[in-house]
Amino acid sequence: MARFCSLFSSSSGNCVYVGQPEGGILIDVGVSAKRTAETLDCIGVDIRSVGAIFVTHEHSDHVAGIKVLAGRHNIPVYSSAGTLDAMAQNGILTGKFPAEEISMQGMEVCGMHIRPFRTPHDSRESLGFTVETADGNRVAIATDIGTVNDEVLQNIACSQLVLLESNHDIRMLQNNPNYPYILKRRILSDRGHLSNEMAAKTAASLVESGTTRLFLGHLSKENNLPELAYQTTAAALSAKGMQEGSDYILRVAGVGNPKMTVF
Repeated sequence: MARFCSLFSSSSGNCVYVGQPEGGILIDVGVSAKRTAETLDCIGVDIRSVGAIFVTHEHSDHVAGIKVLAGRHNIPVYSSAGTLDAMAQNGILTGKFPAEEISMQGMEVCGMHIRPFRTPHDSRESLGFTVETADGNRVAIATDIGTVNDEVLQNIACSQLVLLESNHDIRMLQNNPNYPYILKRRILSDRGHLSNEMAAKTAASLVESGTTRLFLGHLSKENNLPELAYQTTAAALSAKGMQEGSDYILRVAGVGNPKMTVF
């Protein structure tokens, strides 16, 4: 059976576990190694069963804990060449653990096939990932994306479970007096972050493709509310005649204690 848990999901730190009984992987480690290991233990996962860490991009809320966690447990790290180069320049890759570029054809870890896809974001060479488990279930991770282009949609469609960015409410962002214009423009750009409205539109397309479990993630603490993100997507799905519980399950990641989803 496939196992999924969003350990952390916000603008302060991100980390996802995907696995099956024999082991699993982490996608990003954006909080401390101690918090990551403790949270894994809380959901019944031994850190020694983690076969690899896959990194979406080099921003600190996705890599802050990698240096210590991977070094302490000798966990190999995989990402794009651009991201690895940026991590090396930032002193994260110390030589104490393997760090290699992942092929766009993907690779096998713990009996699962992990395949990257390119994402539009203001970083060196960002990636999203799909994970196919031994029983044929597929999980897709698509956060830190300014827009859902054809490549992103083609890769995440038909996945049984998708973690999709729902970063901000456009009005909250535009009216936030603490955000300068240049930052607002960056977030709203096609290489920034996905709004609630765009997440809702994408979610409807995903459910039509066969996705049954949706997690909204990477919510901004300053420009969004969990209830608002949830209601925006739920309304879009309802408008398409889709019913929660029978057609899909919708959750907001990063709210409350992390819980393992088994499917």
